[in-house]
Amino acid sequence: MSSPAASSDREKVVSKLPGWLRQNLKIRAAQYGIDIQAAVEQGIRDWCSLASTVSTVDTAGADSFATFLPHNRWEEFRQIATDRRVSLIQGLAQSVQLWLDTNPAPDIQRPAITRRMVVCNQKGGVGKTAITAGLGEALAEDPNSLHPVRVAKALTKALRDSDTDTATTELGDDPLEIENLPGPGLRVLLVDFDPQCHLTNQLGATPLSMNGDSLTNHMAGDPKGQLRDLIVSVDDENFEGRLDLLPACNDAFLLDVRLSAVRAREAALERALAPLEGDYDVIIVDCPPSLGLSMDAAAYYGRRRDNEKPGQSGALVVVQAEDSSADAYELLTTQIDDLRADLQVDIDYLGIVVNLYDSRRGYIATSSLKGWVDIKDPRVVGLIGDLKEQKEAVRVKKPLLSYAPKSQQAVGMRALAREVM
Repeated sequence: MSSPAASSDREKVVSKLPGWLRQNLKIRAAQYGIDIQAAVEQGIRDWCSLASTVSTVDTAGADSFATFLPHNRWEEFRQIATDRRVSLIQGLAQSVQLWLDTNPAPDIQRPAITRRMVVCNQKGGVGKTAITAGLGEALAEDPNSLHPVRVAKALTKALRDSDTDTATTELGDDPLEIENLPGPGLRVLLVDFDPQCHLTNQLGATPLSMNGDSLTNHMAGDPKGQLRDLIVSVDDENFEGRLDLLPACNDAFLLDVRLSAVRAREAALERALAPLEGDYDVIIVDCPPSLGLSMDAAAYYGRRRDNEKPGQSGALVVVQAEDSSADAYELLTTQIDDLRADLQVDIDYLGIVVNLYDSRRGYIATSSLKGWVDIKDPRVVGLIGDLKEQKEAVRVKKPLLSYAPKSQQAVGMRALAREVM
């Protein structure tokens, strides 16, 4: 069951493990950020040190499993298994299960202050809604399952090469650029703050009635009930109740007019959403393409609060690699800078997401991407390709990360989530 040494201090050993136990091992090792071989080595060491036998593990259907162990560790394990009258397969399974029992799934790291991410740009059509949904889905994914994530070095390479056609590398299929990681498992609320109701419709929910209650009513100081009663769950097994949506209502077209009569109107969104914050780790606001009072309220909601670390909350700006996005970006940043100065608040930028990117569009796309990269502050934190899966997910009204969980766009959304976490 052993082969020639793979390195100066380890040897490859081959045995068998049942598929379910191997999968649990992969997930738990990823949760702790350690190599599988380190977990197996620790499990074998602890199993060999036991003073008594442990429960038998069901090894039905076990198939080949290989790892690397220090020299002589396997021979010691083999001898102890013989002494205990258990097969090597059973002994290995018990060792792995022992490590799993000793290292239970870690608790989710929840922020002390609910993080507030405001997805914005004055220009319509850049894909703010798609980024809002994809980011929220990625943050809420199952922490006890592995999901393909594009590693940071792949994004770095693409951005470094952004002045050439090699920028397509970051959007390619090279398996070396992908890492399987547990989902963050955060509790996320998506807020559809756009009267066009795109986020609501894309996720298969129903826009709120003009005759009923809405976020607009709560911001205007005229609520008709509890805001949390309007929230709907994004019903999908991948999120297990961790992803919710506050649907939009067409009455938001009147929000700026109604806010003009509200005292301290910049804080109107915060006043409305504050009662919900205790239920969520992250609240993501999908903003309309507007520079009006509603955008002031959204930007203020993302301001840095007392005792909150820089970069925990703030504005995530979605752009495209073309000139009109740059013009809209200037208008948005001017508005946020004015709000900072007028109200004496800190509003952080979480970064820039270049969405719907396709280098095949030529010089305009590649040179524009380079322009975004050159800004540096805020930095580019995401590069999402213009591919069919997102459009298909919208058509069937399903979350992208459920409809096409292994697609390049899904992999990129997970990378974005880890950049802003």
